[in-house]
Amino acid sequence: MRILFILLAFLTNTLIGQRNVIVIIADDLGTDYLGFYENHGDTAKMPNVRKLASKGVRFSQAWTNPVCSPTRAAMLTGRYGFRTGVGDVVAGAGSVELDTSEKTLPKLLKSLSKNTIKTANIGKWHLSLAKPSQLQYPNYFGFDHYAGNFSGALASFTNWSKVTNGVSSTSTNYATTEQVNDALSWIKSNQSNQKFLWLAFNAPHTPFHLPPSNLHSNNSLPGTTAHINANPKLYFKEMVEAMDTEIGRLLDSLDKWNMLMQTDIIFIGDNGDDAQVNQGKNSSKGTLYQEGIHVPMIVSGPSVINSNRVSHALVNTTDVFATVLDLFGYSQWASSIPSSKIVDSKSFISIVQNQSTKSRDWVFAEIFKTTPGTNDGKAMRNATHKLVDLDDGTQRFFNLLKDSLEQNNLISQQFSSDDGQNYSYLCQELAKLTGNNRFCDDHVGSQSLSLENNIYPNPFETIIHFPQHLVGQKVRVMNAIGLLVFEGQCAPELDLSLLPSGIYQIHFADFAKEKIVLMKKE
Repeated sequence: MRILFILLAFLTNTLIGQRNVIVIIADDLGTDYLGFYENHGDTAKMPNVRKLASKGVRFSQAWTNPVCSPTRAAMLTGRYGFRTGVGDVVAGAGSVELDTSEKTLPKLLKSLSKNTIKTANIGKWHLSLAKPSQLQYPNYFGFDHYAGNFSGALASFTNWSKVTNGVSSTSTNYATTEQVNDALSWIKSNQSNQKFLWLAFNAPHTPFHLPPSNLHSNNSLPGTTAHINANPKLYFKEMVEAMDTEIGRLLDSLDKWNMLMQTDIIFIGDNGDDAQVNQGKNSSKGTLYQEGIHVPMIVSGPSVINSNRVSHALVNTTDVFATVLDLFGYSQWASSIPSSKIVDSKSFISIVQNQSTKSRDWVFAEIFKTTPGTNDGKAMRNATHKLVDLDDGTQRFFNLLKDSLEQNNLISQQFSSDDGQNYSYLCQELAKLTGNNRFCDDHVGSQSLSLENNIYPNPFETIIHFPQHLVGQKVRVMNAIGLLVFEGQCAPELDLSLLPSGIYQIHFADFAKEKIVLMKKE
């Protein structure tokens, strides 16, 4: 028995020692064009990604951040954006770039393996500005080899600026094809080594265009600027299919070189679709609605036990960090990171290996722009409910089991017992995570509460204050004879200093039966 145990341990370590991992990132791809996702609409042809799903685990409830730089920073560090500072796209002066002091995934793989794991980043970087002094930053972050572009979007997929290990050039090859060419060249030159490849496509991000005819099936499209502008969804679908075709070439090459059976592959979208092509009901990329943060995620390869499964577990793209380390056999990676660097990533390898059905109780997303925007805020969901807390003080609360399209905001309604418990849980977890106690409003979920006790001071002199559950609602202020003196959206504070002294009434759209009588002092 002892000999058998030693033999099994040896075989396990040998298999792990031969393991490679490839992370494939599709740029601006939500779930709505993927026919194998439950919420799909019109679909793009993706036979090779479907093949990955049939040989792997498809995650139906994966979350990410609303835009790409924060997603990539979180994947590389395992840390949320409010910790790294990256909450918006890196695009010009004032942008917060990923700090080179961060302990990134490739840095850890290099140190834990004593440099035996080779690392490469191919494609879109978008974590540092393309200054001459920073063109080697991908290498500083732990990648032995880098070939790709720094910007958020290519001006053209057939004439673009390419950086290779700090050296800038211009490529006229079709970007999606060039990225797979570079990936295959690097893989072939490192066949005898363990490998970690980060393959970040620019597709299907704008500019929308007609790919080379050998990469897609709809060759009846004219490809003119006018036709593309009038029919962006048609070209988006062909760009997705072209990317899938090139993913197929990558997989075929791995198979030919006898590496496919030793390689785990993680396929994800970095955020939702662009607004021009999104098929959802509410919004798109750049928002905390599902269309902005619900993305495809598939894990395929030898680590998957009982393949062709669908997992409804809550997972986050941040969790790729810990999962990749576990796939390489480094389950004790946390001891290699300074205690001052809080890591949020939770490995979902137990789900991949069919040992459990969940790895976390909630998932989190956020966006905070360099120039504050109306969509800035934080979101958290558990198995059933989702809370969105925007930086302007408004909240959205949805029961996703009953309202997957987020059409019914429960905040200004009377909560059921279940809704109330889930609201309390999510707002408290947000408070614990961020160290900010502003997320819980004791007054939401009950219209029976008297509004009069929650609007103060009364009498007032200049400014009146409103509870959070009223913020964002339409409010009217009328004088004693019924004349309208103010109409607009309720804010946390309302300055009425210009009104003369007297008696006023405040009316709210969602509380039609209740009015508040206020008195302004002389």
